[in-house]
Amino acid sequence: MSGIRVLVAGASIAGPALAHWLRRRGADVTVVERAPELRPGGQAVDARGVAKEAIRRMGLDATVRAARTDTEGAYDVDADGEVLETYRAEDDGGDGYISEIEILRGDLSRVLYDDTRDGVEYVFGDRIAELTQDADGVDVTFAGGARRRFDLVVGADGLHSALRGMVFGPRERFVRHLGLVLAFYTVPNEFGVDRWLIDYRHRESGRSAGLRPIRDATRAMAMLSFPSADFEVDYRDVAAQKALLRERMAGMGWLTPRILAHLDDTPDFYLDQVAQVVMDRWSSGRVGLIGDAAFSSSPMSGGGTGLALVGAYLLAGELATADWDPEAGFARYEKRMRSFVEANQEIGRMHVESLSASGPDADPGPEPDMEALTELVERAINGVELPDYAGAPDSVVGPRNTP
Repeated sequence: MSGIRVLVAGASIAGPALAHWLRRRGADVTVVERAPELRPGGQAVDARGVAKEAIRRMGLDATVRAARTDTEGAYDVDADGEVLETYRAEDDGGDGYISEIEILRGDLSRVLYDDTRDGVEYVFGDRIAELTQDADGVDVTFAGGARRRFDLVVGADGLHSALRGMVFGPRERFVRHLGLVLAFYTVPNEFGVDRWLIDYRHRESGRSAGLRPIRDATRAMAMLSFPSADFEVDYRDVAAQKALLRERMAGMGWLTPRILAHLDDTPDFYLDQVAQVVMDRWSSGRVGLIGDAAFSSSPMSGGGTGLALVGAYLLAGELATADWDPEAGFARYEKRMRSFVEANQEIGRMHVESLSASGPDADPGPEPDMEALTELVERAINGVELPDYAGAPDSVVGPRNTP
């Protein structure tokens, strides 16, 4: 064991995934999460290509597959519910529009937490209030009053990363709003949703509404989106977010009014801008970033979870093989990840642009270069190597021994 002490901020997906690999590489890991407990539900997330290999190397393939939504495919429908297009989970070798490994964000978070909780210290209901780093470590003051020293600190606290703001600067420098807002929440399955996602797009307004199956067949996941050049609602003000959603989705056809009728009863409402994080560097001294905090590709890329899982494997491996030297380890991690990140971000931007260009008054765009598009998609799914890290420790350890 190295005895290296690492603090990870955030317990959604990137944080627990990184904790898994850091612990296996010999680090003593603490994860701090400002929420009082794991957040349930959320949008369905996907693992494609190299991300599936990262899951397999974690030893979690069977567990993750058992927690899948088990979605068979997706239908695009018109306002009357007539099917316009069909996509199947087996398309493109399971790496298509509906991937073979599709799982609710909250369910994947629970799998990763259950996998690591006996070997990692989790601190819920707290956050980093201040930190100061020097050549040998990072002094952290928590909002709850505790003060501790760590060798490394990694922010895995999402698009609105507080740690990124402390160390790298204000969010306006890095967060790029793509002009779309998404909302997700569970509703009673009064719609007969059964293993098929249903999506309705109102092309004149650029809005969409959809329903997807979840493991609890008595409920379904609602998905709503609308274009918005500006987004000024506080991401923690749920009442204001619901009011905005009702306002922007008014007059939408299909099943939208019935979906909106459940807004006040849902236990897991989420709404936020579709945005990306673009940074020249993902580290500063002994502090680094991972997942959406570092390189959000937006939900429209379909690759954010893959970036988090692959990034966790690479960051822990590069730090360990660099003997925990932050400058070398962070630099190698960034070099390996950069092209993979950029490909997924490009997919996200292209997806949003395709939606905004679909209205009746939109000018027809140029015909896409299908060869270039195919190459880009392949790079976004498989465009990064997972080294074996033969020189680094790799062991599944027992429960964490707290002094």
